[in-house]
Amino acid sequence: MIDFLLKSAISLIVFLGFYYLILEREKIHKFNRFYLLISILISLIIPFVTFEFIEFVETAPVIQYYEPINIEKAKVVLNQNPTIENVITANESVNYLPYVLWSIYVLISFVFLFRFSKNYFKLIVKSKINPSVKYKNANLILLDEKILPHTFLNFIFVNSEDFKNKNIEDELFAHEMVHVNQKHTLDILFIEFLKALFWFHPLFYLYKKAIQLNHEFLADEEIVNTYNNVPYYQNLLLHKSNGNTTVYLASNLNYLITKKRLLMMTKNTSKKLALLKKAAALPILAGLIYFFCIKIIAQEKVIEVKQLKKNIVNQINTNEREVKYLTYKVSDEEYYKDVICVYYEGVNPNIHKNKKWPVKNLLFSKKYQDLTKEELEKLQYLKFRQEPTVKKSPTKKEIIDFLNVNKYAIWIDGVNVNNSKLNSYKPSDFASFSGSVILKNARSKKYPQPFQYWFYTHKYYKAQNMDKWLSRYGGDSIVMFSSKMKDKKLLKNEKMIIVIDAGHGGKDPGAKIDEEIESKIVESIAKKIKALNSSEDLKIILLREDDSFVSLSDRVNKINQINPDLLISLHLNASKNPNEKGVNAFISSQNGFYDKSLEKASKLIENISNNNLTKGGVKNANLYIINNSKCPAVLLEVGYLSNANDKAYITSESGKDEIAKNILKLLRE
Repeated sequence: MIDFLLKSAISLIVFLGFYYLILEREKIHKFNRFYLLISILISLIIPFVTFEFIEFVETAPVIQYYEPINIEKAKVVLNQNPTIENVITANESVNYLPYVLWSIYVLISFVFLFRFSKNYFKLIVKSKINPSVKYKNANLILLDEKILPHTFLNFIFVNSEDFKNKNIEDELFAHEMVHVNQKHTLDILFIEFLKALFWFHPLFYLYKKAIQLNHEFLADEEIVNTYNNVPYYQNLLLHKSNGNTTVYLASNLNYLITKKRLLMMTKNTSKKLALLKKAAALPILAGLIYFFCIKIIAQEKVIEVKQLKKNIVNQINTNEREVKYLTYKVSDEEYYKDVICVYYEGVNPNIHKNKKWPVKNLLFSKKYQDLTKEELEKLQYLKFRQEPTVKKSPTKKEIIDFLNVNKYAIWIDGVNVNNSKLNSYKPSDFASFSGSVILKNARSKKYPQPFQYWFYTHKYYKAQNMDKWLSRYGGDSIVMFSSKMKDKKLLKNEKMIIVIDAGHGGKDPGAKIDEEIESKIVESIAKKIKALNSSEDLKIILLREDDSFVSLSDRVNKINQINPDLLISLHLNASKNPNEKGVNAFISSQNGFYDKSLEKASKLIENISNNNLTKGGVKNANLYIINNSKCPAVLLEVGYLSNANDKAYITSESGKDEIAKNILKLLRE
């Protein structure tokens, strides 16, 4: 709304300013009439029109880099609320100010529209109940009150006695007939309707004055051309205008009898000058469209490797290492070279805590480059090596929004800066940017803003990324275990242990929509999972079985004491956008069992998503409970309470039963 008001106001000011400075003083009244009306329409339409032009920028894809989060700060935030990044809880306080302002606007607009309608029908009724006389293609309405002729639609209101005694000059009838024939009343109704809607906008009042004065110019011009007696007509207008009032919504004979009207009757404008001034309006329109409607979209055009290398050599004389970085030419063979890959089949590492695994269950222990295709398939870790994402610079519009110091805390190349510092950069100066929502209970006095964003220049971005992506795997070995036990003797009297964490609880209810509360719904699902389990090889432990508050640190301590095979932390989601829906999972790259967590998270989403729950994705997040649990850990969000379809499913008993069965199905595999 602010964007619409700002753009339309600027357009109206420019158009009206051009009219007053260039057009009004010239005898081009017909052009001016349509200029004034069309400029209003264009000003109201411009904010909604966008012409997108794609500008191709030759580049090679580079890695999206996110600055490592300060762990101590993250723990503080996550201890207070384990809600995931970019989720806004639905139980935050409501800002009633917009509702109050809109209510005031609607109330005042209603008053003005009522006044507009009342005056309109008042003139219609007056034309019906009073005697009328047909005059050319108009109707003369004979009134008892002492008035000057004035026009509304095709009605000309005159004093009955003056008409019968023929005291109304022909010039006055001719003047009013111009208003009738050129339908000036429609212009007045149009601008009055807009005034009722935009009662707070002073420009529409100025536009009405300009439109009505131009109507009088048109009528005066017709009379001067017809009767060719300017002094007589001027004296007639001055004589008739004394002591009369203006009639609302009508074209009035005595409207603005000023020096402008009197001078305009004697003015001449050359055709060349008139044409030049008319044409001058086109650059005004073109300029407004350029500034308000043109949007340049930077489209990255990936250069072929050969051309890229040629450009790099010519421009920056780079080395082979830099070329590899810019073109992703780091193969798995190079990345994992000389890493020892060890695979045990039929061994649970959580049971054999001393790491003395049965030698007979060792399937292979080889360097990566010596592995067979079948052996590579066993190493699930290698399947989930994340591909780098394409970099993205902010747009001009986003940069303007980020200047809001009350909304955003800003970091550039790892340093907290004042938002105005962004004015020193062009959008293309940044190789990457990222941010997150900071919930109310996680904000500090130093950073009270609801959002924090990090910006990275190309130099900083490259320095932070190249070595990370070109160096080989950080460890000396990769040890993997089969989760399916072939040798049951190894696990005699041992069960697979799964911990189900029902998120929130007690004084921390989580998301709340209407009467539905996140903590109670996930608690119900967790209990159903445990109740449905009948497997002797599977033990399910619930971190909470009632609506009690358990701190994140207590949850993690208990999880690590249990030492389970898997942790599933159950949550729901909520968003200000009611169209967001579906099931999502979050894992942490700081968890020592990242690969196993990723595998389980992917399968959980596959199992739970159905016709009622849209399939989401697995995302990496720095959340306390999955960061610090010493086991594979997944934070699972089984739908959006803020979405009507998701809500209906996850709050129904049948929906919760189905979710519980599908989770349990995975645990039994």
